[in-house]
Amino acid sequence: MESALLIHRLHFAFTVTFHYLFPQLTMGLAPLIVVFKTMAMRTGNENYNRAARFWAKIFGINFLMGVVTGIPMEFQFGTNWAQFSRVTGGVIGQPLVMEGVFAFFLESAFLGLFLYGEKRISAKAHWWSAFLLFLGSWLSGYFIIVTDAWMQHPVAYERLANGGFQVNSFWGLLLNPWAILQYAHNMSGAMITGVFVMSGVGAYYILEGKFQEYGRIFLRVGVIAGVIFCVLQIFPTGDLHGKYTAKYQPVTTAAMEGLFKSETGAAIVILGQPDEEHQRIDNPLVVNKVLSFLIYGTTAAEVKGLNEYPKDVWPTNIPLLYYSYHIMAGLGTIFVGVMLIAVLLLWRKKLYQSRWMLWIIMLCLPLPYIANTAGWMTAEIGRQPWLVYGLMRTTEGYSKTVHAGNGLFTLIGFMGLYTVLAILFLYLVHREIGHGPEPEPENVHTLAKAA
Repeated sequence: MESALLIHRLHFAFTVTFHYLFPQLTMGLAPLIVVFKTMAMRTGNENYNRAARFWAKIFGINFLMGVVTGIPMEFQFGTNWAQFSRVTGGVIGQPLVMEGVFAFFLESAFLGLFLYGEKRISAKAHWWSAFLLFLGSWLSGYFIIVTDAWMQHPVAYERLANGGFQVNSFWGLLLNPWAILQYAHNMSGAMITGVFVMSGVGAYYILEGKFQEYGRIFLRVGVIAGVIFCVLQIFPTGDLHGKYTAKYQPVTTAAMEGLFKSETGAAIVILGQPDEEHQRIDNPLVVNKVLSFLIYGTTAAEVKGLNEYPKDVWPTNIPLLYYSYHIMAGLGTIFVGVMLIAVLLLWRKKLYQSRWMLWIIMLCLPLPYIANTAGWMTAEIGRQPWLVYGLMRTTEGYSKTVHAGNGLFTLIGFMGLYTVLAILFLYLVHREIGHGPEPEPENVHTLAKAA
C-alpha cells in the first residue's frame, strides 16, 4: 500500500504542478489588462486598447488550458484521495464550490464579453468587463487558497461522531489568518509571473525590431509593476508568512532552513547541502544571527531545531523541502535586483537602448514559473506528513482500494496527454506573439497591394 500512496502523491503533484502553470499567468495578467484599459480611457491612445486586447488573448489561452488541466484534479479527490474527501468534505467542499459557482463563472462570462463585446458595448462597460474579469480571477485564487490554508492551519471546524469535519463558522473559515497571508504572498508571486512575461515579450519585440511602440509599452508597465510586486513578495508578504509558519509550523521552518539543532542567535544558510543522516549542512555559506532576527526581530532569540521534535512529525523529504525553499528565496532576490536595475534604466531613459538589459529581462521570463512552483512545493512538502496539519496524516487519506498499478497507468496517460497540451499551448502563444497587437506596417502594405 505504501507504493500506492507514493503513486497517488506523485499523480496529484504532477497534475497540480502542471495546472498551476496557467492560473498564475491569468491572475498576473488580469490587473495589467485593467491598467491598459484605464490608460486607454484617460489618454485616448488606441495603442493601450490594442495592448489590452493582445494580452486578453494570451489570458484566454491560459484560461482554457487552466480549465482543461484543473478539472481532473477535482476527480482525483474522489478517485485517489477518497478517504480524505469523505472526512474533510464538510469543510473544503464549501470554498471549492464557491470557487466554481461564483468566481469561475464570473471570470469566464466577462472574459467572453471582453474579447467579443468591445464593438457592442460602451467604452466604460468594456472597462468594467476587464475589471470583473480581474475580480473573478482573483476571487478564484482566494477560494482555492482558503481550501489549502485550512489544510495548513485548520480553523473554524468541529469533529463529528463519524470522524469527519464540518465548518462551525463560515466567516472563520474564509478569514483564516493563514489564508490571508498565503493569498497575499501567492498573488504577488502571480503578479511577478505576469510582469516578467509582459516585460519579456516587450524586450523581445524591441530586440527583434518589430512592434516597437508596444514593446516600449509592455516594458514600461511591466517593470514599474514588477519592482512593486517583487519587493512586496519579500516584504511584507513573505516576511509575515514566514513568521506565521514559524509560529504554527516550527518543525517546517526548521526543515526549510536546514536547522537540525536549536540555536540561540541562529544563522541563516544561504547555500549548502542538507545531510539528514548526520543532521548537518555540508559546505554552508551562512550569515550569523540573521534567522533569529528575521523570525523574532532580535538576534538573541532561540530558534528551535528539528532535534526538538519527534522524527515522526518531521517533513518526509527534508532535502527536497530545503532546496525548494532556497530556490524560491534565491530567485525572489534575483527578481528584485533585475527589476530595480530595469526601473533605474527606465527612469534614466536608457532601458530601450540597453540591449544587455533587454536580454536579461527576456531570458528571465521562465524563472517566475520555477519560483512559484518551488514556493508551492515548499508549502506542500513542508506540511507533510500531514494532509490536515496536526489532524490527519497523509497515510490516512489516500484511496486504499486504488492500487499502485492503476495509479501508475493513469499517471503515464496524463503525462502523455499533458505533453500534447503543452505543445498546443506553446504553439498558440507563439502564434499570438508573432501576430503581435496589430499587423506590422509592411504586412498592411502587402495586403493592400494584394487587394
